[in-house]
Amino acid sequence: MADTILTSDADRPSTSSSLNPSSRIICNVCQKQFSQYTCPRCNSRYCSLQCYKSHSLRCTESFMRENVVEELRQMQPDDESKQKMLDILKRFHTEEEMDSMDEDDILSEETISKVLSGGQVSFDDLSANEKKQFQRAIASGELSKMIQPWDPWWLKPSARTISLGKEGTQLVQLLSEQEVSVSTQDHLGNTGSNEIPPGPETPLPPVRRLSPREPSPLLAVHLVDIVYSYCFTLRLYNGDWKSDAIGSAMVVLSVSSVLGQAGQPETVLEALSYCLEQTCSPAYRHMGGLQFGLSLIDDVISLLSLGAPALVCALCDMQRLIQAAESELKAEKPRKSNGDKVRSKLKLSERKIYFIMCWVHEQPEEVLCSLTAIVRAEKTSALEFAGSNRAEKPKKPETKSKVLIEEMK
Repeated sequence: MADTILTSDADRPSTSSSLNPSSRIICNVCQKQFSQYTCPRCNSRYCSLQCYKSHSLRCTESFMRENVVEELRQMQPDDESKQKMLDILKRFHTEEEMDSMDEDDILSEETISKVLSGGQVSFDDLSANEKKQFQRAIASGELSKMIQPWDPWWLKPSARTISLGKEGTQLVQLLSEQEVSVSTQDHLGNTGSNEIPPGPETPLPPVRRLSPREPSPLLAVHLVDIVYSYCFTLRLYNGDWKSDAIGSAMVVLSVSSVLGQAGQPETVLEALSYCLEQTCSPAYRHMGGLQFGLSLIDDVISLLSLGAPALVCALCDMQRLIQAAESELKAEKPRKSNGDKVRSKLKLSERKIYFIMCWVHEQPEEVLCSLTAIVRAEKTSALEFAGSNRAEKPKKPETKSKVLIEEMK
């Protein structure tokens, strides 16, 4: 990316300098070669790309920041991208309406008698119709009264005050009397799943140490994909991924295109479309389908709007999730070649999460603000579709005659 600086018109050596060697200026950085270029920001003279990178950290960081922000601005949703999102939402809405047309079934007499006699009934003991009704009860919220609701940590007021040190490690924070009381109760017996996950225990290295190449502007898009999968998993496990680290990790890999499929989405629309497809798939449709997916986009917006410190804590929690799954898989007996493939995929996912965590820590506020605005615009398009779809919902046809084939006009 920075190579373009050497070929810009503003930095080309002047003709008068090349024709008159006595007027040529020595490079201000290395003091060895004649300068051929001028920094457009500080007017410093330099001779090569290497000298440009080292002449002023402020100039080079400003250049990188402007490039990333410009890339994000170009990702702003246009009419075509909005229409694509609306088509996807319309397809999901149609599938859900087809499902809602099925007749409700009741529990079989055998299942009822088993429950009344004090026996335990597992999900596998249910018939296909009973399983479908059970999943509908979960989606409608009928069973939520039996489970203590989990409040996501990123929606708490304390999430707005997360602070990290210069190297990414979490700073010591003072707790209020109410927070101390809640924390004490968690240590005495509660799960403590409502606590904000801690930040990195060791300093985060600069991205340039992890990779010699310049970070891709698409990392912002990949961040949306990864954060969505994190919010999805915590919602699914009611905030307690530690109860099933392996299962939680498998959910992350199935929802995230970047982590599970080595995907490279190029736009926020593409990233969200894949995540919504997985959310509305038969495996997870019982969670609420499209409406649940739209609420997860709100979670992504909330996390992005909190800034880099909260995102680093979320990614750090996600890294611990993957590491816990790896440890449990190692403790289990080998399961032929499948176990090795899963561990290999988890290891690669852990590296990706760590890299993007280091990248997020270095990003200025305007980059994350631009990304938040893009995700919010996609959510607005989805809500506009939902509202127009309800307004244009066709009325039930009259029962005078049944038309098997209707001519399309």
